[in-house]
Amino acid sequence: MQKPALDLQILTLPDNPGVYQYYDKDGKILYVGKAKNLKKRVSSYFNKIHDTAKTNVLVKKIVTIKHIVVPTETDALLLENNLIKTLQPRYNVLLRDDKTYPWICIKKEPFSRIFLTRRMVKDGSEYFGPYTNFKMVHTILDLIKELYPLRTCNYDLSESNINSGKFKVCLEYHIGNCKGPCEGLEPLEEYQRQVNAIREILKGNFKESLKDFKKLMNTYAQNLQFEEAQKIKEKIEVLENYQSRSTIINPKITNIDVFSIVSDENAAYVNFLQISHGSIIRSHTLDIKKKLDESDEELLELAIVELRERFQLLSKEIIVPFELDLGENIKVTVPQLGDKKQILDLSIRNAKFYRIEQLKQLQIVDPDRHVNRIMAQMQKDLRLPSEPRHIECFDNSNIQGTNPVAACVVFKDGKPSKKDYRHFNVKTVIGPDDFASMTEIVYRRYRRLLDENEPLPQLIIIDGGKGQLSAALKSIDELGLRGKVAIIGIAKRLEELFYPGDSIPLYLDKKSETLKVIQQLRNEAHRFGITFHRDKRSKSALNSSVESIPGIGEKTMLALIQHFKSVKRLKLATEKEISDVVGVSRAKKIVAFYHPKEN
Repeated sequence: MQKPALDLQILTLPDNPGVYQYYDKDGKILYVGKAKNLKKRVSSYFNKIHDTAKTNVLVKKIVTIKHIVVPTETDALLLENNLIKTLQPRYNVLLRDDKTYPWICIKKEPFSRIFLTRRMVKDGSEYFGPYTNFKMVHTILDLIKELYPLRTCNYDLSESNINSGKFKVCLEYHIGNCKGPCEGLEPLEEYQRQVNAIREILKGNFKESLKDFKKLMNTYAQNLQFEEAQKIKEKIEVLENYQSRSTIINPKITNIDVFSIVSDENAAYVNFLQISHGSIIRSHTLDIKKKLDESDEELLELAIVELRERFQLLSKEIIVPFELDLGENIKVTVPQLGDKKQILDLSIRNAKFYRIEQLKQLQIVDPDRHVNRIMAQMQKDLRLPSEPRHIECFDNSNIQGTNPVAACVVFKDGKPSKKDYRHFNVKTVIGPDDFASMTEIVYRRYRRLLDENEPLPQLIIIDGGKGQLSAALKSIDELGLRGKVAIIGIAKRLEELFYPGDSIPLYLDKKSETLKVIQQLRNEAHRFGITFHRDKRSKSALNSSVESIPGIGEKTMLALIQHFKSVKRLKLATEKEISDVVGVSRAKKIVAFYHPKEN
């Protein structure tokens, strides 16, 4: 498939946090970077001349831009770190060493030590992080140290060593930072209870611990140790903003592949994430054109075989959104909760963004092709005799029968044609009768189009269920348009589509573009009708309000309505503002009427 032009790739990037990757004409990785807003950050490379020659050379070589969307800026930082270490891009220097972000380790041993480390050892110990904010890590460790006196020595505190009196308490014990488990002065159960509390803090479940910290802060304050109390307060604030989990790096998930699929009527988009030693090291999205009505299951199975062969993947477990049969040698996991579900959600999110970008690029490069595809799809989905190039949608608005109005909005080639929108004042209906109003409005609209030899729409949409559709059909039959124009009703609650003479509604796929166009039409008709109704109500209220002011005639009333639009704006206006419209003497009368106490 031919690559889209670079400016087109930039134009369709999302405004989300993520990591971008630049490739040259041979498909070699040039640079990996992170961004809070992918579109803004990547655009900044191409809309100016850079200070360094190295960056200018890099920009000239870029042919393809790939990206991975992530939930937060912190995740982007971690993913950038992983990819630079794995891919070793030519223009990245800073992170190509073997250093990594720090973890907090709860060591698997009697009387567990808790410490900061950059190395992860697979010995059953627990690791939390990694942390991109070093201040955060040190604050958490300081807080833990202040509240929970744990050992810092690296002695082997086995039961036999303690009982034989092999160790002696050190200075940490004498200054109150340790309770002396090395001499058996602190039981293992008590020590373990503290470790469990710390584990909850590191997971982000620190409600109970916060109470203890606040108690400690209040104790300092009562003893007039205000500096110490302030230090605890600052640390509590940092802890309250603490994020414990990262989707990008998780030591519990080792070597595993993640596959997800998003599809529409014409194509499917399969995203793949490769996870090695708990870190995402690769992402790729494959698009597959549908030839027949293949199911997502069939397409995903084909894509997995293709991707595993292309990238030579050897992992024994894969994560997918639904059950698949991939043979006995591969374990298929369909997660419902937890860390694996978060990784799957991230993959689905990237597949969705990729699909949106492809559709945007198609729309920009060949708008006619995009419109033709949607029109053909609508004709097929709605079982219409011809493509609905011209669609009209009707909606009623009234409040307890007052100021009844209706709106007709027009879409041509799937887009609003605002110059063709029409408002209607309901003339023949008294009281709140939406059905009779719909009959009147539809009749007036198409009587006029017929009289003026204007083209009729291919599709009429009535905002409402069976009742509203039947009311509109009376006018269609009276005008002899049955069979010449397709007409359907859409019920608000379940997005049911009703057809004349068919009691069973049609339900469209929630992802379908046909339903989205119909919903846009319905929402636009509702907005247009409500705006007109609100304006009419305001003018009516202003009209009746101005009529009751002594000494104000019809000419003055019209001038005020035209200028101020509503009673509220007239009441808030100053005498000077009113006098500019109707003169000083009338302005005094209006102000005296609305603000009698002030006068």
